[in-house]
Amino acid sequence: MTRQPPSSYLQRIVRAPAVRALLIQCGAAPLSLGLIYLLATFRFPVDYLTVAVVHGLVAAAITWRAGLAVWWRAIEFVFPLAVLAALSLRLPPWLFLAVFLVLLGLYWSTFRTQVPYYPSHPAVWDAVRQQLPPPRADGRPLRVIDIGSGLGGLVTYLARARPDIECVGIELAPLPWLYSRLRAAVGGGRARFLLGDYEKLDFARYDLVFAYLSPAAMGGLWRKASAEMCPGSTLISYEFAIVDRAPDQTIHATDDNAPLYKWYF
Repeated sequence: MTRQPPSSYLQRIVRAPAVRALLIQCGAAPLSLGLIYLLATFRFPVDYLTVAVVHGLVAAAITWRAGLAVWWRAIEFVFPLAVLAALSLRLPPWLFLAVFLVLLGLYWSTFRTQVPYYPSHPAVWDAVRQQLPPPRADGRPLRVIDIGSGLGGLVTYLARARPDIECVGIELAPLPWLYSRLRAAVGGGRARFLLGDYEKLDFARYDLVFAYLSPAAMGGLWRKASAEMCPGSTLISYEFAIVDRAPDQTIHATDDNAPLYKWYF
């Protein structure tokens, strides 16, 4: 696979909604200060709460003009108020650093991928197991990968339920990946876990690709799968469909009625 040039990668980072929201917060500062100056000129009482509210309103207005999703407007408005509230608590600085590091390890580059942590549950794992073909007559193992494997529940379950398959999970966030590795080591199963971005994998190596991502990621997933997956392989997505390509099969196999979508290659 060809590597993206640095400029292309940087453009993707800047286009990420979370990064745009951060830039909007920074860009709203000069206009907010100008409005605060006008309020003070007209002898309007100005305090830190007033500054936070004005800054939040300005940032929310810019977010609306920039066309970001509706919930970003609320986030932009609340953010300066949350900062003010946190400062009023007078918490030790190391606590903020600790929380930041934990969240960083858990979510990592969610700001770029737009794929938050979506945990699946045992009913989904068993539904995926039921979609696996029987063992091959020639003894070759079925190669299965869970992209964005989280805490590794699906991979460890399939590795125990079907010891004849090669089951791999790949996770971008360090803390879930580390938990998965420890889980596999303690359980003694054949599950394997990779730390990295599934976009850098070659899907041609796998017979079945499972995804539980987010609507924002499905278009890119389909482009990658259609370019790389081999004839006879299968792509399964839980809950989220692909807009540009209707599934070949839709299966309602769990009590919450969220479907499994299947595409055959």
